[in-house]
Amino acid sequence: MKYRHRVLGFLFLLSVITYIDRVCISVAGKTMQEDLGISPERWGWILGAFAISYAAFEIPSGSMGDRIGPRKVLTRIVVWWSAFTSLTGVVRSFPALLGVRFMFGAGEAGAYPNSSAAISRWFPFVERARAHGLVWMASRVGGAISPLLVVPIQAAYGWRASFMVFGVMGILWAAAWYWWFRDHPSEKAGVTAAEMEEIDTGAKPEAHVGLPWGQALRNPNLWWIMLMYHTYCWGSFFYLSWLHTFLENGRGFSKADLVAYSWLPFVFGGTANMLGGITSDYMVKRVGLKWGRRLCGLIGLGASSIFLLATTLTQDKVASVLLLALGYAGSDFMLPVAWAVCLDVGRKYAGAVTGAMNTAGQIGSFATSVSFGYLVTYFGSYDAPLIPMGILTGISALLWLKIDATDQLVKEPVMGDPLQKAA
Repeated sequence: MKYRHRVLGFLFLLSVITYIDRVCISVAGKTMQEDLGISPERWGWILGAFAISYAAFEIPSGSMGDRIGPRKVLTRIVVWWSAFTSLTGVVRSFPALLGVRFMFGAGEAGAYPNSSAAISRWFPFVERARAHGLVWMASRVGGAISPLLVVPIQAAYGWRASFMVFGVMGILWAAAWYWWFRDHPSEKAGVTAAEMEEIDTGAKPEAHVGLPWGQALRNPNLWWIMLMYHTYCWGSFFYLSWLHTFLENGRGFSKADLVAYSWLPFVFGGTANMLGGITSDYMVKRVGLKWGRRLCGLIGLGASSIFLLATTLTQDKVASVLLLALGYAGSDFMLPVAWAVCLDVGRKYAGAVTGAMNTAGQIGSFATSVSFGYLVTYFGSYDAPLIPMGILTGISALLWLKIDATDQLVKEPVMGDPLQKAA
């Protein structure tokens, strides 16, 4: 097995653990609200606390990976968030839970930008969308198996035990990552000359590389990418935050129903992630970089918008979860393409650019998490929040018409760069 595929194996496992830890609180949400006496409005703030701290620390953590490498930064990130995952299981009040989830989000910030930094150093241009597709597919595997793990643990030992167990998983991954991974293929013993030639991402990155923010922010391309991801997250974060509560309170699902059906959106999403990455890399070869990325974003998010809005038209349990699954598949078809575009336009500044995009996205995640509870209370319906989510997802689709993957944010031509040919 080639060494870059082993790197991808580590990132795959990391993504699984990341989403088990994230979705755990969604699965346990109804029980936690009842146990701690938290209203829907306050629960939205609990979910939003993660998103806003995650947004605040995305750019610093992504930029840190560009400067000192994803080996050290990902180790720090995973140890931090694993500690606060476990601490979620010991809180006894709304303020304590709010603080712990804020710190959990601050710790996890930068996980995916630093995964992108690792991909940018270990994978050639034409494999990056597929690599991102596999990493994001893994996140949906984590989301799919979370109820299968959380519900039995919760039934046997209570909701608190599930958070403590999952915290340990991250610590084990961090230790293995720090021991095995190196920031550049040239530093890893055993990487062959043939594989180095295949990777061909250029010389080992110099230390302390920082994105020239003045130049990047003057490029409208960065703003379109950030706005696209912000509006996308209004719909997508629902699946990580409110989905299981929506199914229980909005569609009458029992805990047994959750185990039987709530994994479907994540399986659909995971499959779509892989297909989106493969399709985009194929389209880049056929129609060029700009439209090879753009078409996947436009089609995927357009379909997602339609299915989200269609969910409000039925109260049937199975039909609802299937429509939501198709909605997640549409947005996830786009997801690896968005992250690949950040590498396309950011190059050696991949951590900072993906951090900027994800910061904008998580502001949307915060807004949708908090507004969801208020909209449910105001309209007396769990369907009401799906309407703005669907509309904003449609806007996100249209914004892809403004994004140009060939427009580098910092004009630094790379000799023999295959993307110049693909453009």
